[in-house]
Amino acid sequence: MSRNETPLAAVVMAAGLGTRMRSRVPKHLHPLLGRRLMDWPIEAGRALDPDPLVVVLSPETADAAGTLDGIRTAVQQEPRGTGDAVAAARIELEGFDGDVLVLSGDVPLLTPKLLRDLVGAHRSAAVDVTVLSFEPDDPDAYGRIVRGRDGALSAIVEARDASPDELEIREVNSSIYVFAASALWSALDRLDRRNAQGELYLTDSVQHIVEQGGKGAVHLAPDPIEALGVNTRAELAAAAAGLRDRINDVHMHAGVGIVDPRTTWIEVGVELAEDVVVHPFTVLAGQTRVETGAEIGPHAVVVDAVVGPDASVGPFCYVRPGTVLEAGAKAGTFVEIKNSRIGARTKVPHLSYVGDADVGEDTNIAAANVTANFSHRPEGGKGRTTIGRNVRTGVDNTFVAPVDIGDDAWVYPGTVITEDVPPAALAGFPPRQVNKEGYVNRERDD
Repeated sequence: MSRNETPLAAVVMAAGLGTRMRSRVPKHLHPLLGRRLMDWPIEAGRALDPDPLVVVLSPETADAAGTLDGIRTAVQQEPRGTGDAVAAARIELEGFDGDVLVLSGDVPLLTPKLLRDLVGAHRSAAVDVTVLSFEPDDPDAYGRIVRGRDGALSAIVEARDASPDELEIREVNSSIYVFAASALWSALDRLDRRNAQGELYLTDSVQHIVEQGGKGAVHLAPDPIEALGVNTRAELAAAAAGLRDRINDVHMHAGVGIVDPRTTWIEVGVELAEDVVVHPFTVLAGQTRVETGAEIGPHAVVVDAVVGPDASVGPFCYVRPGTVLEAGAKAGTFVEIKNSRIGARTKVPHLSYVGDADVGEDTNIAAANVTANFSHRPEGGKGRTTIGRNVRTGVDNTFVAPVDIGDDAWVYPGTVITEDVPPAALAGFPPRQVNKEGYVNRERDD
């Protein structure tokens, strides 16, 4: 069997405490452009088809195991270091004889191409361990890559254990490796806690392999941003910006017009067709789908919704989950729509809330309309409003659900609709204005 045919497994370390995040949420579960932090390196590793793929969780993140379809999990019961984290996956790799790709669960900008190049370099060099290195602007707390005179890997020294000369080294460890399985398990058995942190360092396993006559190599990442880890909220925000730029670039190359990519945030699960235009300060999230010719923003938020062809959203509009805007529909300025279907060419142009409603085609919803979807009846719950096709509502209408407005009906301004309106009827006529002259002055005199 050639090295290129060697089986590949992967282990993702996602059990760290992440105390520098200063959060009750475990670091690896923080949301990041439509995924959790740990999901990004998991998906990058999954693209190489490792078998098995094992994610190492902590007791605090163990509940996430149920969300990792097709992936094995292991739990590191105590935070005893990265070496112990990989050792926790050993039982899931029982009997595996091949190469083991080890990923850190806090490196979200990894790409499948970089990982393929890393595995390829490892196999081409025919070594026992290969480390992915990079050269950041500030090496800071990263472990330093120590090379021998021939340029081969000698050791990885953690920053806290490094000498002043070693701290001058610019090339650092990404905490991403490829090990020959036999060499990895042997080296893990030799780990001890004689270091500044009192932990079992996975980096020490590299030195043990070399000291026992094994061969080590280093693969330098061409773009250091791909290997940057996340330990603080500031670093999380920087990673989000990098992912935002990648996602936007993919959409723009596929024919989407993004007017200002730096102020446009599109999550990874969003689908955009050709000739969609996205204006500045827009957020598209969840499983949103936007079809050809639609225009979104500026200052719009769309979450788990469908925007049909040639529809318009914004400016200053919030489209919430479960909403469908059909072809040519409009959700305009200061409009909020939730769990509703808005028919083709229907307009909700300004200052309205439409929730739990079905609105037919070619209808116009006037300014300041509200569907009062929370039932005022004893049974409680939320009711649904149905407004037919070619309906004209008036300014300041409220529809108390459940209520049905027939096709071609009109609603008088200022009306609260509590009963069904027949087709082609004119409904409303609130009491006429009554002026009580002098009322305010009389109240003051009293």
